[in-house]
Amino acid sequence: MESLFKSLAGLPLPLLHGLGAALGWLAYMLSPTYRRRFATNSRLAGYTPSQVRGSVAHAGRMVAELPRLWWGAPVPIQWDGVSLIDEAHASGKGIVFLTPHLGCFEVTAQAYAQRYAPQGKAITVLYRPARKAWLQSLMSQSRHRSGLTAAPATLAGVKTLVKALRSGQALGILPDQVPPLGLGVWSSFFGQPAYSMTLPARLVKQTGATILLAWGERLPGGKGYCVHLRPFAKELSDTPEQSAAQINAAMESLVRECPKQYLWGYARYKQPRADDMLSPPGSL
Repeated sequence: MESLFKSLAGLPLPLLHGLGAALGWLAYMLSPTYRRRFATNSRLAGYTPSQVRGSVAHAGRMVAELPRLWWGAPVPIQWDGVSLIDEAHASGKGIVFLTPHLGCFEVTAQAYAQRYAPQGKAITVLYRPARKAWLQSLMSQSRHRSGLTAAPATLAGVKTLVKALRSGQALGILPDQVPPLGLGVWSSFFGQPAYSMTLPARLVKQTGATILLAWGERLPGGKGYCVHLRPFAKELSDTPEQSAAQINAAMESLVRECPKQYLWGYARYKQPRADDMLSPPGSL
């Protein structure tokens, strides 16, 4: 599988995105469950089918672009709001980038590493280890590069995040993932109860890090990506339920910038499952 990924990594990004769009529509047509979830989630958020139809193709592009992002040459990157990072660095604090399942979330961390690793500013991204051994190995190898480290969603991985923040480094988290049972709270997301992470707020409270919102827009025609950065306007509440609501509201605001690139087929409202690889809340 690694050899296949590496062979695909040499293809031009426009071709990969074209293949990915076809793959996205094929998956949509073949899976009634996926279609129902896609339609339900987008409708609950207040969108009509015509407003989010483009997300079907973007879901496929997300898969097809991975070989290039993991193994290929650097992709073209534009920045929107990069001064927010520079201001955070000037404060001497760490940075917590919060990114929803919107656009290309892989490219946001890579773009940061390319720009700031030469300045000694590294980034660590939290990821959930794949259940299949071959994919777990592939993800672990491909996500480690100069200035970029991947930390698994385990107790050891969380300790790595705390250490990175306390040393003034950055980390990236997808807070609209459903955390394991006992590691989240129920909070509204687009008006529906969603089991939501408490980890980002706990990390920020412990380290005093700056929160920045980020997402990577796929540019038309496979011309690359634009990393959009936004400030987190309010100070996080000390209450887990309220801080989760604040973060969910911030993620909603990013999704509304470009709903056609959000993963509406993601099972955001599913029931959490137990995971003994992580410790219960309050143990950090």
